[in-house]
Amino acid sequence: MKIRVYYEDTDTGGVVYHSNYLNFCERARSDVFFIKGITPILENGHFVARKLVVEYIMSAKLGDLLEVKSSLLKMKAASFILTQEIYKDDKKLFSMEITLAYISFEGKPQKMDISTKNLVLSLFDS
Repeated sequence: MKIRVYYEDTDTGGVVYHSNYLNFCERARSDVFFIKGITPILENGHFVARKLVVEYIMSAKLGDLLEVKSSLLKMKAASFILTQEIYKDDKKLFSMEITLAYISFEGKPQKMDISTKNLVLSLFDS
């Protein structure tokens, strides 16, 4: 997914705030669902961030056109792990490993049924 850096994403020096890299990744994850004509809120539950491991490599700046790349690392019974990387041209600026847990609408962790697992595989397996 391509993302343009706007003034609201930056500090007064035109450098992207550190937390906005997480927002860019969240948009990219959601967009994968939207492109398929569905939302990240599924029939029996939805995904929440459980664990993040991030690395800030280089700064993005006002006006940059960034690309967020997402790939599935591991599928578990009630969660999955993605790698998300942000690039400007061919330079990696940011990398994140995120564990997303599947929960019920009451907020309780639950195992993914086979159709939910297949959906995640179809969306993120590269």
